[in-house]
Amino acid sequence: MNYFQIKILLLSFVATVALGILVIPILKRLKVGQIEREDGPQSHLSKQGTPTMGGVILAGAITALIIFVFLSYAKTEIELAKKLIPLALISLGFGLVGFIDDIKKLVFKNTKGLKPAYKMIGLLAIAVLYVVYLIKIIDLGTDTYIPIFKVTIPLPIWLYMPFAIFVILGTTNAINLTDGVDGLCPTISAIIITCLTVIGIIYDVKEVVIFGTIVIGACLGFLLFNMHPAKVFMGDTGSLLLGGVIVALALYLKMPFILIIIALIPVLETVSVIMQVLYFKRTGNRFFKMAPLHHHFELSGWGENKVVSIFSILTLILCIIGLLVI
Repeated sequence: MNYFQIKILLLSFVATVALGILVIPILKRLKVGQIEREDGPQSHLSKQGTPTMGGVILAGAITALIIFVFLSYAKTEIELAKKLIPLALISLGFGLVGFIDDIKKLVFKNTKGLKPAYKMIGLLAIAVLYVVYLIKIIDLGTDTYIPIFKVTIPLPIWLYMPFAIFVILGTTNAINLTDGVDGLCPTISAIIITCLTVIGIIYDVKEVVIFGTIVIGACLGFLLFNMHPAKVFMGDTGSLLLGGVIVALALYLKMPFILIIIALIPVLETVSVIMQVLYFKRTGNRFFKMAPLHHHFELSGWGENKVVSIFSILTLILCIIGLLVI
């Protein structure tokens, strides 16, 4: 990592902390507080009313740093600067869908938020635009790298497009489900994004390295406010944004399959929800004490810090494995 990347990492961290200090009191005044499930872990009931929608802090810091980097590179490496914009736009686009959902739930007090169909249409539209950008605008191609086997397979476009869209929708929703314990989502996301950034360094994909570095700094800054006991929650605004970052980088690197390894925790969170629903419909009983998976461990006696620590350590190990098999 060179001097400029260290600089933007620190600037992103500082910008996020500064925005957190400014925005959290505003969220408190707007009374956009967390709404906890009564059937969830009893320890979470004390979080009722904690400011949420803190993903706007992440979005603001990332936007500010993208503008800073763009202006810094505008004269010397304009093509590199331009390539950062779509990576930022897909991430912020997913964050915008989450923001609308949060606004409906928290400001307009519509507990159901954005209708699932409308939410999916929004996510799908952004996914399609990004895949078209990769294939048609920058001509990235449909080559897909298979880790472990270390081979690249050219997929036919009729297969690649729905596959890439499925990966985008699956990843963003998986990261969204991972949010639910203080500090879990930003910590897991930061580790995964660090892994993808390291891959960008290995393959010298500068735009991935720069964008990944910006988001890592933002996640670390946000963690200062989101660690247990959290002063603010990111809401769908933040979790969908981070999901967008992760999948945007993975597809840009032509490595969507690496997510099965390095993002295994979010994958298992998603699988736990699917299993819970299917098992309940079939038997009328719950397979897990509560889904997603982190709540099952909470109800099994794990404290929030233990859940975050173990899930984060496992993700770190999985990321190291991911780097070894590329």
